[in-house]
Amino acid sequence: RVYAPRTYAVEREKRSKPIANGIFSWIPAVLRVPDEQIIQRSGLDTYMFLRGIRSNLIIFAAIGVVSAATILPINILGTNGLRGLDSLSIGNVDSKSSRLWVHVGFFALIVVWTLWNIVGELRIYTHLRMWWLMHPNHACRAQASTVLVTDLPKTLVGNEKRLFRMLDTFPGGVRQVFVNRSSDELTDTVKKRDRLAAKLEKMLTKYAVKCVKTYEKASLRGDMYVQPPRPVIRKGPLSLFGSKVEAFEYLAAEIAMCNHYIAQSLKQMKDFKREPSALVMFNKQIAAHMAAQVVLDYKPFSMGNVTVDVNPEDVIWSNLKISPWSRRIRGYISFGITLALTFLWTIITAFFSGLIQVGELTKLEAFSWLTKNKYALGIFSGTVPSLVIALMMTLLPHILRLLLRLEGTPRFSLIDLRLLHRMFFFQVWNVYLVNILSSSSLAIVTNALSDPTSIFTRLQEDVPKSAINILTYVLLLTFIGAAKEILQGFSLAMRYLVPLLFAKTPRKIYSAEKPTEFNWGATIPTHTLVFLFGFSYTFIAPYVTWFVALYYAIFYIIYRYQFLYVYNDSKWVTGGLSYPKSIQQIL
Repeated sequence: RVYAPRTYAVEREKRSKPIANGIFSWIPAVLRVPDEQIIQRSGLDTYMFLRGIRSNLIIFAAIGVVSAATILPINILGTNGLRGLDSLSIGNVDSKSSRLWVHVGFFALIVVWTLWNIVGELRIYTHLRMWWLMHPNHACRAQASTVLVTDLPKTLVGNEKRLFRMLDTFPGGVRQVFVNRSSDELTDTVKKRDRLAAKLEKMLTKYAVKCVKTYEKASLRGDMYVQPPRPVIRKGPLSLFGSKVEAFEYLAAEIAMCNHYIAQSLKQMKDFKREPSALVMFNKQIAAHMAAQVVLDYKPFSMGNVTVDVNPEDVIWSNLKISPWSRRIRGYISFGITLALTFLWTIITAFFSGLIQVGELTKLEAFSWLTKNKYALGIFSGTVPSLVIALMMTLLPHILRLLLRLEGTPRFSLIDLRLLHRMFFFQVWNVYLVNILSSSSLAIVTNALSDPTSIFTRLQEDVPKSAINILTYVLLLTFIGAAKEILQGFSLAMRYLVPLLFAKTPRKIYSAEKPTEFNWGATIPTHTLVFLFGFSYTFIAPYVTWFVALYYAIFYIIYRYQFLYVYNDSKWVTGGLSYPKSIQQIL
């Protein structure tokens, strides 16, 4: 249920065959699955993600082999007298040695090799995306030829025929135009009906269980079964005030009244308030893609956001009401908060990292009592900072998603696609530039201010030393991250806690049995960051590339299993749009 839910809890055509028992039997089983079946079972998004991991593995495996035969012997035979892993870096080679030209040629070679691989993968992605768009399974769907147009001008909001004529010039013409409408009363009634239905289902399930237990007790004692009294509730607000009534009949009557109101409201949809957005269904798929790529109005921000392949479940309907100017202002505010959060995170991380320094912590008057309790001091300075930072890193994607939603992003999938860039920017600053390179950067800047002529010497001496920090971080991600991905600790805990504490109805039990979803927006930037680590140190400390290749090899095998047997991202269907965004981050 946790480690192989896709063998039974998904559509039959997307299920994977069970794997034989054995600790490592899953590795050859997932490696034998052809790429075509991965696309069929998990979709193009999953396949392009796995292909990107495999491409990075090939890039760094080749770089590691070539570096071991070229620049690594030169580094070992250097004359600067460095020891340990530092003797394998470029810092062990004299700055005036002519052998450094080998490093320059090696770096030029790996740039060409990397770009050649990226261009080749982008060509394959282009062909696969065209195949996916034109495949009958996708092209036959209504969403394939439907676009969502937001920020409609007032002249088109109340004139559907004019909007129809304007877009009917595309090949095949327009099949139908739906100007979105809204009704707060209808929305509130639907929410009320759902709450009442959930409450009735919960009470019916609880009463049914009570009846079964009563019947079993009566059977054991040989007594006649007597049906337990039905539950009662109060009619007032929150069921706390008002007269008592029989719960089942009252809730059923309330649900029926809500259904009647909803049915009557749907007959009067023309009276609902029109919103500045519309769904346009074309007769041909190519017309939808053409409409999404052309300028529909000459006015600034008017009809500027046109998206294709619209799934109603993916649309954030409340954000369609936002005006284009308000959306633009919200975007600036959201981006400003993201920048502030990124830089504030540096201060917070530095503060909690400073708690580990026992001497500095006890100098504060508020924490002086810790000197008398070494056990409490050890827990506070060693465990608390790590837990707080881990909790903050867990909350970060949710905070960024909330900001992207509040700024008016119209689709859930678009939020995750935009989250890729914000998470990558955050990690590059706080992980790569601040936490790992802070020591070498600070030393270089300090010496450059006192002696500007020494900057190149300090670069040669201090930057290679930071490779140890890079290597440590990559190894932590490789083994701890891989173990976390395989064990699925949170999903395992929720699998038993949710049914035990919260899932008391058949509907909630069914929801608890659903396979987990992959966190695209927060996970892809981490793998791109590792690429940045490895590429920036290919000629500075070539041994880093060996462990980066190991990182991608381990995660490639793990993710093949996870996407075939664990994750089910039926709502994440973008046709591989996350892949070019990750390539953009690499470049």
